[in-house]
Amino acid sequence: MAGERVLIIDDSKEVRDVVCDVVLKPGGYQILSTGNGEEGLRMILEQRPDLVLLDERMPGMTGLEVLRALKEQNVQVPVIFMTSFGSEGLAVEAFRLGARDYLIKPFEPEEMERAIERVLMEKRLRAERDELMRRLQEANQRLERQLQEMRALYAIGRSVTSQLDLEVVLTRVVEAAVFLARAEEGFLLLIEGEGEDLILRAAKNLDDNTVQELRMRVEDSLAGEVVRTGKPVVVGEGPSKVVTGYLVNALAYIPVLAPDRRVIGMLGVTNRQATRSFNDHDVQLLSALADYAAIALENARLYEEAETERRKLAAVLQETAEGVIVLDTRQRILLCNPTARQALDLPDDVIGRLAAEVITNRSLQEVLRAAPKLRRTLRTEVAVKDGRTFNAQLSPVEGVGFVLMMQDITHLKELDRIKSEFVSTVSHDLRTPLTTILGYVSLLDRVGPLNEQQQEFVRKIQRSIENITNLISDLLDLGRIEAGYELEMEPLHLEDVIAEAVEAHRPLAAEKRQELRWERRELPAITGNPRRLRQVLDNLLGNAIKYTQEGGWIAVEAYEENRHIVVRVADNGIGIPLEDQPYIFERFYRVQSEETEDIQGTGLGLTIVKSIIERHGGRVWVESQPGAGTTFTFVLPIAA
Repeated sequence: MAGERVLIIDDSKEVRDVVCDVVLKPGGYQILSTGNGEEGLRMILEQRPDLVLLDERMPGMTGLEVLRALKEQNVQVPVIFMTSFGSEGLAVEAFRLGARDYLIKPFEPEEMERAIERVLMEKRLRAERDELMRRLQEANQRLERQLQEMRALYAIGRSVTSQLDLEVVLTRVVEAAVFLARAEEGFLLLIEGEGEDLILRAAKNLDDNTVQELRMRVEDSLAGEVVRTGKPVVVGEGPSKVVTGYLVNALAYIPVLAPDRRVIGMLGVTNRQATRSFNDHDVQLLSALADYAAIALENARLYEEAETERRKLAAVLQETAEGVIVLDTRQRILLCNPTARQALDLPDDVIGRLAAEVITNRSLQEVLRAAPKLRRTLRTEVAVKDGRTFNAQLSPVEGVGFVLMMQDITHLKELDRIKSEFVSTVSHDLRTPLTTILGYVSLLDRVGPLNEQQQEFVRKIQRSIENITNLISDLLDLGRIEAGYELEMEPLHLEDVIAEAVEAHRPLAAEKRQELRWERRELPAITGNPRRLRQVLDNLLGNAIKYTQEGGWIAVEAYEENRHIVVRVADNGIGIPLEDQPYIFERFYRVQSEETEDIQGTGLGLTIVKSIIERHGGRVWVESQPGAGTTFTFVLPIAA
């Protein structure tokens, strides 16, 4: 903290100048200086610096004598003791007399800087601690005083604020006001109309005639003064008129203030028989009750507004073209509009039921399962029975739960299909120029010898062409698969396809010293396209090998369960981050990390896997733990 005052007491002008110029001035400290011990002691007593740099050998008084004098006079000032004749006994004596640090000359400026910062930091922390303790003590005293005054209000306030019926709340406020102020009667008036009259809304111990006649004009009454000024009015020691025929010995009127500090009413207590006046303490208690009344009135207003908005929202949701489902934190359905109910073929009694019980769409079920863990917006496409496709977005809402929005994207899907056909056509037409480029590149070394750099450039061109060719092949494959081409189905045994894929990938696994596990077992026949299913296994095995470290393992397993063939491809590789898992089947999506930046790929392999499996009437999903491995699972129905 810049600005502390530092006094240096040293008979060596050279030492004082060095410390001042090299340490204190650059540090922003205010500098006091003297070369005499007696003068230094006087300056300490008069000016009370934040820190003293004290030399041992000085004229007038030694450093130890200065420390002893400070100790005798109980002067608390931090001291850094300096000496040219360091000894263990001298150090012990200096610390015993109150020194905070000890430096032996000659010392480096950095050593002095650290010592000053250490001692001042200790002083700052001690001051902050003392200030905090002082504030805490004052706060505790204030809190104790407030608690003593408010204990009686606590139980009443809790019951008042928990009641939604406005008439009941206002009546309880008046009853509490009469009880706490030890009054005979009480009433609550609210401004109505153009603000000219105060109308009775609640009363305690008033007779029927008074209740019927208790209506006050703002312009010509004490209540009007409360409304105009927004301040309490207390009257005692003599008869006062509330209204015609209603005389009292003492009264207290407290304004009821809206959140914008506008007066909306008045809380009053009176003593008609007793002569006791109302004091400041009564006014404090009544003001608290007036605040409760204001809260109740504001809650009633907000509740009415909320009900109005709820009715508007219900009307909007009833007519909106998007499907909307609101879920609580346990995924119970709070609201479901007709569009969502019709699209998902939901029963009429969905409100209050668990979403997993009534929503049968598999894509939505997977999103609902993942939402509580990820706590972020998830998206998926939902195909419904009438042929439409919806873009579903499940978003967490703080304090509510989740909101599921479903937008009809059937038209966009058709446009996407047309776009895919266009991409497939363009990709097909790109093969010819790529073949030409690759052919001419391969002929370069026949025209003449290439140097080493030129050969490296040729290899890079060939690798780039190979990557582009792979991308084009994947795009063409994806287009054919999604269009349904080349998917002639036939009965087959999936274990044969798995065995061929595993054997084809053993050399790649061996290069990385990986163990590729596969135990063949006989499985029921399925109906499928052997070439495309082999493509699925090639993609999954290729990814497992690429994303698993050397010496790792890859395991393939296939078995029958519930009239389906279940196939798992597992590894103990780098895994997939949780936030990336919902998107890995999307086109061109690749996990971006330091571990994957050198791994080649088009970002279409898993998209092709998903398309092929779905074309076979199956499902595919992933389970992964970053750093522990990944398991891809797909299921295919057994042939009828």
